Amino acid sequence: MDENASLIERFEEDRVRLRAVAYRMLGSVSEADDAVQETWLRLSRTDADSVQNLGGWLTTVVSRVCLNMLRSRDHRREEPLEFHEPDPALGRPAGIDPEQEALMADSVGLALLVVLDTLTPPERLAFVLHDMFTVPFDEIAPLIERSPAATRQLASRARRRVKGGTAVPDTDLTRQRRVVDAFLAATRGGDFDALVALLHPDVVLRADRSVVPTPEPILISGAQTVAKGAMAAMERARSTVAALVNGTVGLAMAPHGRLFLVLDFTITDDLVTEIDIIADPDALRRVDLAVLDN
Repeated sequence: MDENASLIERFEEDRVRLRAVAYRMLGSVSEADDAVQETWLRLSRTDADSVQNLGGWLTTVVSRVCLNMLRSRDHRREEPLEFHEPDPALGRPAGIDPEQEALMADSVGLALLVVLDTLTPPERLAFVLHDMFTVPFDEIAPLIERSPAATRQLASRARRRVKGGTAVPDTDLTRQRRVVDAFLAATRGGDFDALVALLHPDVVLRADRSVVPTPEPILISGAQTVAKGAMAAMERARSTVAALVNGTVGLAMAPHGRLFLVLDFTITDDLVTEIDIIADPDALRRVDLAVLDN
């Protein structure tokens, strides 16, 4: 076996793990594959025989690549997200296999990807590498130019964000979850009557100007009108998941693991009385998102 073939074989042994790391860091199959490909290119330009721990070296490199991609993404937050182009009807970019994307999201948990997308790049890297892949803090610290103690604090802060904290009683959350899950199921299934039954007759929906291109925020009321608006977003509902939104049960839409908007519900007597849709990037950063316990 020649030297190049041996290097390829060694890399392929780690490809699945590297892709898993990259996907949890980036939340996108295409971006994860790009990060893994960049890792291979860097390996191919390196004297692999001088690397004592190839698996650790590859994890370090793919993590650095992902960190740079996350930082670049943060600088572009004001730009439209990639999934708007070029197929607005389906909400995904050309060339991405939606079934593969869905399988990857299901394997990780879309709700987790949504919350991870609210973390800073260093927080996300510290949490993913330590909590999901058991990389020691002293190995993570140089990647983000922090001390091991500071890296531990970042991971702890991220863990609290992921798990959330709320003073709402579990019984109330259970009732809210039942209503929100039914709302999502009715929207995904196109069941207009079931959706109307979940809404208070005088329900009010507010949406900021980032949700749709309008000069003023949207304000509509009435169960029939709100339900019709929800039906228009049926395709997008397939990339939506229940999550804790500011301490109560709401919905987060995240095509390819990228947070796009959240729905903050007010529920009274098991009926939805208010829905606030938040898509403005600055407002989304202020939303307290956490993963719901199953």
